[in-house]
Amino acid sequence: MSKLTIPEGYRMRLTNNELQRAIELIHAEFQRNLSVRLNLHRVSAPLFVDGHTGINDNLNGVERPVAFDIPDVGVTGEVVHSLAKWKRLALKRYEFKLGTGLYTDMNAIRRDEVVDNLHSVYVDQWDWEKHIDPQNRELQYLKDTVRDIVGCICDTATAVRNAFPALTFRPDRDVYFLTTQELEDRFPGLSHGERETEICRLHRTVFLMQIGKKLRSGTRHDGRAPDYDDWELNGDILMWNPVLRQAFEVSSMGIRVDAAALDRQLTEAGCDDRRLLPFHRMLLNDELPQSIGGGIGQSRLCMLLLEACHIGEVQASLWDPDTVEQCEAAGITLL
Repeated sequence: MSKLTIPEGYRMRLTNNELQRAIELIHAEFQRNLSVRLNLHRVSAPLFVDGHTGINDNLNGVERPVAFDIPDVGVTGEVVHSLAKWKRLALKRYEFKLGTGLYTDMNAIRRDEVVDNLHSVYVDQWDWEKHIDPQNRELQYLKDTVRDIVGCICDTATAVRNAFPALTFRPDRDVYFLTTQELEDRFPGLSHGERETEICRLHRTVFLMQIGKKLRSGTRHDGRAPDYDDWELNGDILMWNPVLRQAFEVSSMGIRVDAAALDRQLTEAGCDDRRLLPFHRMLLNDELPQSIGGGIGQSRLCMLLLEACHIGEVQASLWDPDTVEQCEAAGITLL
């Protein structure tokens, strides 16, 4: 059963036809801005990978991939959860030079997702990865990259408002940085989600850092796989959503693990068995480029900039009967 929130008096500001044209504009503008600011080039990416290679992202470690046998190839294919590991291999395979990188359209099916206003079984995002110098494995480089991405979002929002004057959302370019431990210390009595909403209520655009690390309370703010982000140098870009009046995650990103960070995090997460997988062996042997990367939700960004209250207004997916019925009664069109 899904969880649905419909703000009082909510109405989509655009007609159905305008909405589709606005989605097209967001995709074109954001991709152009991202490629210019981060020096990225578009590549093609897989919809599914060999399930035995360890390339698929296992997210929090409990989500089941959609898998199917391919008799003529003799392998089991897994629909990707994300391309966090594949992208780093692609940097090496496609010979991206230092300071350059790639972006791609990532489409996934997350069958175990709990669907609500923000979450869908269908996931679409811009996945990106950039080859960096080992000297860039530091906090200032991470922060500068975050500011570049937020700038892309703000520039795209301006273009959309100019094209569709009924829209009014203006994201804040000023990014507030803090760690998950600092957030816990500030709001110890709140849940993790409530903490994010309170900090975004105060600062509008937030980069919440060090996700995956265990907090002093003994909990983790959120799960993060141990084999792509360095938990000391990662985070989520959060923005205040004025329609839903809550924190809104736009991007998950970070500087990727080097051999030392991977070794440490595999042990901490109890995932030492992964050391024998091809991808992990290459990382532990320093055979892959140092990189920074992440995912930026396509439907998430459209939802935020177009002031939609439900992700189903900007993407086609499947919803439970109660959600469909309640949206129809409220005049909300699910694609």
